Amino acid sequence: MNSRSYFLATICLLLAADTWASYAIYIGKNLTADGSVMIGGSGDEVSSHWLEVIPAREHPPGAMITVGVTADAFMPGRFMEIPQARKTNRYLTMNYSEYEGFPPPLTNGGLNEHNVAGRDVWSPSRPELVEMTPNPQTGPQYSDLSRIAMERARTAREAVEIIGALIDEHGYSTYGGNSHMFADENEGWVLLNFAGGKGLWIAERLGPDDIRMSYPGYIQDIPLNLQDSDDYMGSGNFISFAVEQGWYDPEGNEPFNVTRVYGVDEERYPRGDMEKELRAAAPIDLRAMMNAVRDPRISKDSTGYGQVAALANNGRPEMNLLWIAPTGSVTSPFIPYRIGVQNIAPQFGKHRYLTKGEATGFVTPDWQIQEATEFAGRTFKRLMYFTCEHPEKFLPEVNEALTAFENRLIAEQETVVETAELLFEAGKPGLAKRYLTDYSWQSGAEGLRLGNALLASIEARTALLYGLRVPQGDVVSRLSYDRVDCLP
Repeated sequence: MNSRSYFLATICLLLAADTWASYAIYIGKNLTADGSVMIGGSGDEVSSHWLEVIPAREHPPGAMITVGVTADAFMPGRFMEIPQARKTNRYLTMNYSEYEGFPPPLTNGGLNEHNVAGRDVWSPSRPELVEMTPNPQTGPQYSDLSRIAMERARTAREAVEIIGALIDEHGYSTYGGNSHMFADENEGWVLLNFAGGKGLWIAERLGPDDIRMSYPGYIQDIPLNLQDSDDYMGSGNFISFAVEQGWYDPEGNEPFNVTRVYGVDEERYPRGDMEKELRAAAPIDLRAMMNAVRDPRISKDSTGYGQVAALANNGRPEMNLLWIAPTGSVTSPFIPYRIGVQNIAPQFGKHRYLTKGEATGFVTPDWQIQEATEFAGRTFKRLMYFTCEHPEKFLPEVNEALTAFENRLIAEQETVVETAELLFEAGKPGLAKRYLTDYSWQSGAEGLRLGNALLASIEARTALLYGLRVPQGDVVSRLSYDRVDCLP
């Protein structure tokens, strides 16, 4: 490996280290208590996060969207325009504002009106592919693909087909390799896209008896005739390019292991342990899935939020449900949001805290009322920092309180569904959507009250029992091993 290759490989690994908290968990419907397909996880981003409900839209003929990365990205690129779909779906998503060279707002997926859920997780490519990446590169990047999948897909399989077709036609702008996990009411899919500018991508179906934790995203052995299989999809050159590079010998006895051939063969703790734990605990219910996403081994300061969906036929799109924690779910509650929600409470919407570029100016009069509200992300961050300062003392009580709060919300969902359905069936869809909106606003407000009560108590007891220590080091660290977590 020459010096440039070594440099790029080293930087790529450092970049991957800065995204180690992104994870996604899939549970097949034969392994869940209610027969739903479950998906959950979080993205790993430093910046501000805010919840949005994006309406379905009609777009004029010839409409275009801008995709790609800028020259400021770790692996530089330039923007390009690609066609927009004539109609795009309604969906819920957590947006965030900062990833160097990637234009905000950024997203890792969410849930759309067709009950397609998406997560986005790092998946590093081998150093040779990183070195091959054109400068500048072009094509949609991970957030573009996540957003487009939410906008256009009606099934998890279709999400993969859409992304694959976009990469085949337009290429892919990478930060060193990435993956997506999609799920619907019947199945899931994991899709990996690789650095190198060669249009390499591969996808594997996750069935009713599968459990998968992407941490990072991975696919192992695949058939050489993958194009003839209903369980796999991939770029036309996926096998042949590896053979051309001498990375795989089709005449040998070794199977084509995707991670070994094209990726970095690293199983990040506790991926293997959690997959085994979840399988042993099956059938998994919604409570157990929330607990898994909240696990302090993976939910920490670097996890920007938490999401859990139990995907089943809800009768109508408006009732499709995504549970969302406003920041790392280790110390923040999951709040229920249905696709019929018409708007998001300002406390859970966009604020200036940690939002890119906000330190350079003053708030506008138009925005002052939004900024005047409490920001849930900041409140629960403070609760995390106090709790994780002495987790052996405070984490059990925080977990107990959040679990009890969420259990009450889970128990209420039968009544929520009955009430909304009565309004829909009475020909009052506007009132039904207003009810769903009010319910989410009320649930969020109650979650904030609980968070503030916990925060006030733990802050006071920290000062009395331990004192408020004075920090001696740097405020900010980009090292994956030097981040706040609630592990004792």
